[in-house]
This record gives sequence, structure tokens and C-alpha cells, in this order.
Amino acid sequence: MNRQELFYLIALLQIKGVGNITARNLIAITGSCEAIFKEKPSNLLRIQGIGSNTVQEIQKANMAKAAKEIEFIEKNNIATFTYSDENYPSRLNDCVDAPLLLYYKGNAALNAVKTISLVGTRNATEYGKELSERLIADLSDKYPELLVISGLAYGIDIAAHKAALKHNLPTIGIIAHGLDRIYPATHRKTAVEMVSHGGLLTEYPSGTNPDRQNFVMRNRIIAGLSDAVIVVESAEKGGALITAEVANSYNRDVFAFPGRTTDVSSRGCNNLILQNKASLIQSAEDLINLMGWDKVSSTNKVVQQQLFLDLTEEEQLITNLLKENTPKQINLLSIESNLPVYRLSPILLELEFKGLVKCMPGGTYSLR
Repeated sequence: MNRQELFYLIALLQIKGVGNITARNLIAITGSCEAIFKEKPSNLLRIQGIGSNTVQEIQKANMAKAAKEIEFIEKNNIATFTYSDENYPSRLNDCVDAPLLLYYKGNAALNAVKTISLVGTRNATEYGKELSERLIADLSDKYPELLVISGLAYGIDIAAHKAALKHNLPTIGIIAHGLDRIYPATHRKTAVEMVSHGGLLTEYPSGTNPDRQNFVMRNRIIAGLSDAVIVVESAEKGGALITAEVANSYNRDVFAFPGRTTDVSSRGCNNLILQNKASLIQSAEDLINLMGWDKVSSTNKVVQQQLFLDLTEEEQLITNLLKENTPKQINLLSIESNLPVYRLSPILLELEFKGLVKCMPGGTYSLR
């Protein structure tokens, strides 16, 4: 998205009563973010779900604030990902309420081949912290490019980030405020380290406070970016359970560590397992097996190499495009291969059957 269109998108998302779904609808109908502000009020009123109050808010939008945000982004070398960008996180594309705009400070690939999130209570026990440490340590031995996601909060979140950094795994914190601050402030040192080996990601512009409702909203990003959401510890109520619920609605895999029935900090996990909302795990090996990450053995790799010799010209082209180990959407593959989607789909299906390619959320594909 060019600078001018980004400016209008920022202005649009700051308008009272215009969320991501309404904004997406407005853009689809008018053709662009800029067109929304230049459209006649009478035409805007014809759009379903747009009332006179919203039209008035659009007319008096704070363009100076949007311009200031552009300056902040450029001054601080902040990356932005908009819904129409090729580098927008592919896993979020199938989430109906995904943010139209993300602000990012970091160097980790948001489209990593494997991603997990660790979430849990802010009042983590030593047992919960040790579980997080051991899980990440064991996973790092097998998957050095695994992306670890959490929310930079107290307890399990910060334990997960620190464990990832300790074991040299990239880790991203999804924050509930702008990138002009760190909350909680006591996690600043870890956050700074994460920018160099991971990153900080938010849908909120600078100047946004870490208000309560923002934490609920950011949980959907944690869930949407993850292949697997792992609840380490949780009381009967809490943000981690909200993240698990959202992950289930996104068809993500959800796992939970069990605990003693008398432990308050394990009741949420036990309930998730009891209600079949999470699969029970006790180790990294359990997670690997349940996610099917262990299926590609050395024998399979030999078989795959032999299969590659039997590929058609078009199948070989697609596998070559996926060799970068970065998941790609079918539309991007269509552009890069110069094959229309209707021809590309059966090719991808055949490659899946041969065990060379796997389909991921959002119509995204990667090599197995």
C-alpha cells in the first residue's frame, strides 16, 4: 500500500464507530481508503450498516493525527502491514475480524513455517514457568526457526518470551497499545531484546493506552498467528481462556497442560481439557506428535527426493517456488507461476497427495 493510501487507512481506523469489518466493507464498496473521504455523504448513507453518525465522523476525521502517525512510523523505522499487502501475515487472512493494519518493530518472519503461542495466568507458579521453559527448550532442539508468540504480560507470557530468547528462538510480543511505549514497563529490557530477535506487533497507533478492552482484542491476533495455542496455566477465568476460545473459532489447534484439581492456577486448563476445547499435553513430544510435525522422517525425505524426480513440469515449478520455506498464498503462487488458480488448485492437491505440500489456514501452502 502506498504512503497516501496508508495515510487514509490510518485516518479511517481512528474514526469512532468504524472497526475492521466496517472499514473493510467501506473500502470494498468505494474502491479505496482515499475514496471513502471523497465520497458524497448521500452515497455513503446508501451503504449497508453506515448511518448518519458514522458519515459525520468520517467528515470530521482528524487528518492531522493521521499525518502525525505517518511521521512516527517513518521516524522510528516501523514496518506496517496492511490487509492488501503481500507480506501481510498469511495466517490472519482467514480470520474475519483480522486487523486491516498492523504496526511492527522487529526482524522475525511473521509467516514462519511453524508458529506456537504460549499463554496463561499472570500469576504464574514456578511450576508453570518451568513447564514453559522445558517445552521451549525441547522444541528449540528440533525446530530452530520456530516462532514463539505471546502477549508480553506478567506470568506465563514473559516466561515464554524469556525462554525463547534463552534458547535462541525468535519471539514476538503482541501488545495492546502503541509502539511508543512498553507495558508493563518492567518488561522493557526483554522487549528491547525481542526487537533484535523477534519483534513487537500491534494494531494500535502511537498514543494508544493499554486499556482493558485492548487486551481482549489483541488475544485474537495471538490466536490467529498461531498454528497451536498452548495454555500453560490458567485460573477458571482469564485472558488465556479467551485466547483459547478464539483459537477454536479460527480452527487452530489448542493444547493445555493438566494440573492438580486443587491447584487454582490449573483449573482453567483442566476445564479446557474436560470440555474437549484443548488436547492434553505433558511434553514437547506430545505437541510434536499431535501436530504431526514428526511425520517427515529421514526415510520420508528419501521418498520425497524420489518423488521429485517424477514430478510434472508444473509440479516441479510449484515445489521450486515453495523451497524458500516461507508459506505462500495460492493467489501469490498463481502470480509467480503464471498459472490461473483453477489450474493451480488441482496441482497443489496432487502435491498434497504425494506428501510434498501441505495446506495451511488461509489458503496458504508450504513444503512438508
